[in-house]
Amino acid sequence: MFRGFVFKILLIIMLGVTVNATSSTSSNNTSVEYKEKSMSELFSSFYSSTGIYALLNPDENLKDEKGVKISNFNQSFGRIIMFFVCFLLLYLAVVKGFEPLLLIPIGFGGILANIPIAMIAGADGFLGIIYSFGIETGLFPLIIFMGVGAMTDFGPLLANPKTALLGGAAQFGIFATLVGALALSQYTSLFSFSLSDAAAIGIIGGADGPTAIFLASRLAPDLLGAIAVAAYSYMALVPIIQPPIMRALTTQAERKIKMTQLREVSKREKIIFPITLLMLCVLILPDATPLIGALCFGNLVRESGVVQRLNDTLQNALINIVTIFLGLAVGSKLAAEKFLVPNTLGIIVLGLVAFSIGTASGIIMAKIMNKFSKTKLNPLIGAAGVSAVPMAARVANKEGMKEDKTNILLMHAMGPNVAGVVGSAVAAGVLLSIFK
Repeated sequence: MFRGFVFKILLIIMLGVTVNATSSTSSNNTSVEYKEKSMSELFSSFYSSTGIYALLNPDENLKDEKGVKISNFNQSFGRIIMFFVCFLLLYLAVVKGFEPLLLIPIGFGGILANIPIAMIAGADGFLGIIYSFGIETGLFPLIIFMGVGAMTDFGPLLANPKTALLGGAAQFGIFATLVGALALSQYTSLFSFSLSDAAAIGIIGGADGPTAIFLASRLAPDLLGAIAVAAYSYMALVPIIQPPIMRALTTQAERKIKMTQLREVSKREKIIFPITLLMLCVLILPDATPLIGALCFGNLVRESGVVQRLNDTLQNALINIVTIFLGLAVGSKLAAEKFLVPNTLGIIVLGLVAFSIGTASGIIMAKIMNKFSKTKLNPLIGAAGVSAVPMAARVANKEGMKEDKTNILLMHAMGPNVAGVVGSAVAAGVLLSIFK
C-alpha cells in the first residue's frame, strides 16, 4: 500500500518535469526561430559588425570602463591617429632598435586597445585583465626590479662610493619637473595636473621605466599610458638626447680626464651591500621598500653565488615573461580617449625637460666635486646618473672615447648609473610618502 502511494507520487513528479521541459523547449524553439533574410540584409548585418562601420559610425552612448562617455572623435579619427602612433613605436623598435623589448609590446598593445567593438582593453578583455593583475597591483614593476637587481653589479659604486652623489644629483630633474607641472596647471588653462599627477610625471626624469609605472599606478593611473611611453621613449633616445647636453656643459679638457683604475671589490662587500641598503630603507623610508626590496633581493641572489638557477631565472625567463605582459598592459592605456588629451602633450614635454635636467645636474655635480677633490672625475660620467642602465653609461664612455680613444669610462660610469637606479627608487618612495 505504502509502496503504491510512493510510486504514484514519483510518477506525478516525473510527468510534471516532462511537461515543464517540453514547454521550455517549445519556448526556446520559438525564441530562436530563424527569420529568412535577403542577401542585402545579410550583408548589412555583417557590415554593421565590422571595424570599418564602428570607425565611421561612432556610438553616441559608448562609455569606458569608468562610465565616462567616449567622444565621437576618439571613436573614429582618434583611433586612427593612435594606430599611426603605435606604428611609429613599432618602427622605432624594429627599424631603429630603440628599446625593442618594451616598445614592441607597448606598440602592439596600443593597437589592440584601439580596435573598436572588441573591447580588448576593457575590464573583461585580456589586456584589461593583465593590467588589473599586474599594473594596478604594482606587481610587474617589482618583478622587473628583481630582474634588474640580478643583472646589476654594484661593484663600481662600492669601489668609488662618491659617485653615488652623481646618481643622487641626477634625480634633481624629478623634483624640478614636479614644480614645472604645477606651474603649467596654475598659469595655463590647457593643463590640469594635481599634486599627485605632477609627482608621477616628475619621476620620468629618473629615466627608469618600472619606477615610473609603479609610481604612476599609485598616484596617477589615468596618466599611466602617457607617462610610461614618455619614460621608455626617452630611455630609448638616450644616445640622441644626452650627447648635446654633455658637450655643451663640458670642455674638451674635461672630457679628456682619465680616471684612476677602480679597486677590486670583495664578495663579502657585495653581499653585505643589498642587505645594508634594505635595512636603511626600512628604517628611513619604508614607502620605498617595495622597489628597493625587490632590487636588493635580486642582487643578493646574484652575489650570493649559491642559487645560480634562481639567478638565471631572474635574469632571463622571469624578467622576459613579465616584460611582455608589462608592455602589453601599458599599451592598453594608449586608447585614444585616454591618450589624445592636452595633458598628454604636457607630459611628453615635461618628461623631456625632466630627463634633460637630470642629465645636466649629474654633469654639474661632477664639476663641483672636482673643485674640492684631488682625484678628478670626468664630468661625462655624471650624465650616467640617470638610471637608464646601461645605456647612459655607454653613452658617457662613447663621448669620452671621441676625445681620446684610450679613455675607457664605462666601468667608472656604471657607478653613478647603478646609483641612479637606487636614487630613482628612493625618490619614488619620497613622493609616494608625501602624496599618497
